Amino acid sequence: MAASTTILVLLIGMTVTAGAVLILFDWRLTLSGLLLNYIFQALFIAQQQFIIPDIAIGGRFFSSLIFVKLITGVAVVLILAITALTFSRDYGLEDLDEFSLTELRRAARRAQRAHAMKTRSLGDYLLPTWTLLMAVLASYFLPRVYPLASSPGVDFAWYLLMLSGIATLILAQDVLKIGLGLLLCMSGLDLLYTALAGGVGIVALGLLSLVTVLLALVIAYLSGLLYGRLKTLDLSEIQRR
Repeated sequence: MAASTTILVLLIGMTVTAGAVLILFDWRLTLSGLLLNYIFQALFIAQQQFIIPDIAIGGRFFSSLIFVKLITGVAVVLILAITALTFSRDYGLEDLDEFSLTELRRAARRAQRAHAMKTRSLGDYLLPTWTLLMAVLASYFLPRVYPLASSPGVDFAWYLLMLSGIATLILAQDVLKIGLGLLLCMSGLDLLYTALAGGVGIVALGLLSLVTVLLALVIAYLSGLLYGRLKTLDLSEIQRR
């Protein structure tokens, strides 16, 4: 009973954090949701014990796969966080004269006031919320029709991550959000492969985590390339240009 309760809590945690990536707009919140999602995934994998524990810590045995997943999650979030921080700051101010700096400060104050007045309406969150609910329902019923893993919990988890990632890709309003959708899809495939082929060894599963990190680096590179040319990552602004 305790084990089933723990699995349920972890599945709820993955659902909430995947929903945060899908629904929220602020990159600080979406990246926090992604990091927590990786943590819940690692704990879920530890609970399922896809690979025989091979590390002893404090008298308890853990699989090295758990630490690989955690390190992967932290690395991915750090890469994207550094990318987002880089593109949210202005550079080259030392090349401006005093008059230009004054005008820049005035424009920044006007932009800050305009941004403060521009609040997200309920309608902005309505479609992503309904999409998340549909993804949860689909993840619940699809394993009954087309089960792939031996455990219904695993099937629910990977279906949820895949569907949430696809929904994030469709509803994304900036390039970084597209990257988050791709990473959620990758997490779903990673979890399914881990469940189906857990016996192949830690090396193969570690390579899959390496692919995830490389995907984050590609997202960061493409974001930098796009921002360097258009000075924006917002898809609506890119379409207007």
